[in-house]
Amino acid sequence: MSESDTASISSYWDAAAASFDDEVDHGLRDPQARRAWGERLRSWMPRPPADVLDLGCGTGSLALLLAEQGHRPVGVDLSPLMVEQARRKLTAAGFDSPVMTGDASDPPAEAGHSFDVILVRHLLWTLPDPEGALRRWIGLLRPGGRLVLVEGRWQTPTDDHPYAAESGPLPWFGGVTAERLLQALRPLTADLRTEPLTDPDLWGRPIHDERYAVIAHP
Repeated sequence: MSESDTASISSYWDAAAASFDDEVDHGLRDPQARRAWGERLRSWMPRPPADVLDLGCGTGSLALLLAEQGHRPVGVDLSPLMVEQARRKLTAAGFDSPVMTGDASDPPAEAGHSFDVILVRHLLWTLPDPEGALRRWIGLLRPGGRLVLVEGRWQTPTDDHPYAAESGPLPWFGGVTAERLLQALRPLTADLRTEPLTDPDLWGRPIHDERYAVIAHP
């Protein structure tokens, strides 16, 4: 991303960090939500321990679930304040999983170069070049690895742009439909499957928009 895009996106999510975990699916403080996400992660992951790159990790709630399940997560997020919260969350639970500030669309070298799983939740809409990010992520997978994308289409294209005026356009702003995402992934992968995510326990309320997971194998 350009420096203006990086700065604008980082500032936006820094401002959201203090209240981010108030959302049921972000903080996973509700036992039902935590259990529901834990069950989904278990079904998407290989047998532990697996090396998992959690991109756009936010405050680390999914990384913590992965660590509790015996995996080795590495978190990357562009927001330093999100990263700070994620580190505290993991450390408080007794894990020393690395979490670092960086561009999740083009992960920093210190995050690593080879993973069993790359996990991305609700990140693609924030990216100026989501299809380029998909190509880069798949390039980080080991043979037999998998890309797990938790996505949805939940806003209309007329909603206000969340970042500074000088930042670039967001092609998938408001989310991306499953069909559009599959279209982008088909040339890059050998096997794709989708899974609807309509269980209210995942979100803390009934869902009336499109939410799903894609599991892709190169």
